[in-house]
Amino acid sequence: MSVDQVVRKPHERLAAHLGAGMEAVNALIRERMASRHAPRIPEVTAHLVEAGGKRLRPMLTLATAELCGYDGPYAVHLAATVEFIHTATLLHDDVVDESAQRRGRPTANLLWDNKSSVLVGDYLFSRSFQLMVEAGSLRVLDILANASATIAEGEVLQLTAAQDLATDEAVYLQVVRGKTAALFSAATEVGGVIAGAPDDEVRALYDYGDALGVAFQIVDDLLDYAGDAAATGKNVGDDFRERKLTLPVIKAVALADDAERAFWRRVIEKGEQRDGDLDHAIALLQRHGALEATRADALMWAEKAKTSIDMLPAHELRDMLRDLADYVVARIS
Repeated sequence: MSVDQVVRKPHERLAAHLGAGMEAVNALIRERMASRHAPRIPEVTAHLVEAGGKRLRPMLTLATAELCGYDGPYAVHLAATVEFIHTATLLHDDVVDESAQRRGRPTANLLWDNKSSVLVGDYLFSRSFQLMVEAGSLRVLDILANASATIAEGEVLQLTAAQDLATDEAVYLQVVRGKTAALFSAATEVGGVIAGAPDDEVRALYDYGDALGVAFQIVDDLLDYAGDAAATGKNVGDDFRERKLTLPVIKAVALADDAERAFWRRVIEKGEQRDGDLDHAIALLQRHGALEATRADALMWAEKAKTSIDMLPAHELRDMLRDLADYVVARIS
């Protein structure tokens, strides 16, 4: 029986196919997160890095590099770079959001403190730049440096947009493309670049990562209102309690009457939340079909991701990447 028959989930099939490469990535991550002078750095980093995440982003880099025919050593460096950037942003995000749980475990800022989380995140950003320089490609450096700036820009935009009822779907998409999709698209794009793929194939890989990242974030935002905390590792309603104006709420606000708009203004803009408000919010989302409409958007972006790589040469990894897009939205199907 083949590995594909035993391991059914697309990300697990991808992980099995990329096993040796991912072992090298994990070894490099452990090596580069070490610090001779500040033991708290590996302590905090290990808490998050070893928390059981799927490692989707570094797998995307390894997969796209192999798909485009690369067999050199630097795909591993770039995959580790992507994971370091991702981990750094998670450490910072949990401080900004005052989160208490990540992947079903207490967050680093809760176990240590905000200062440790911020400073260790800064350290990981610095390590990521060291790694990407080692690949010796100015184009790769440009892509990943731009992605880092775009992620920060998206997070800052969210600070002002997330609690403003005037925020529409276009602004939401801009936030999502910044804080989430930018790293997905960079992860897939650099795989093609390091392999020396033609520009049209590199663009296709970028488009795939962008659409996959948007779908991924929309699903996360939907599951905050319609998910299972035991399955997601997040408390249902965290975005509501943090007053984040995510896509389901934006859709409901657009259809709200005066009384409903007053409710959203109180709980989101003013932050005056009371017992029962989350249940009422979910009822409003259901009343206006906002959850189903958000689900349809996620499925549309997943389809866009799959279509974008149809022009790439036939390859089992291309099929796995298509299946991965379906898997990202399978939790809401």
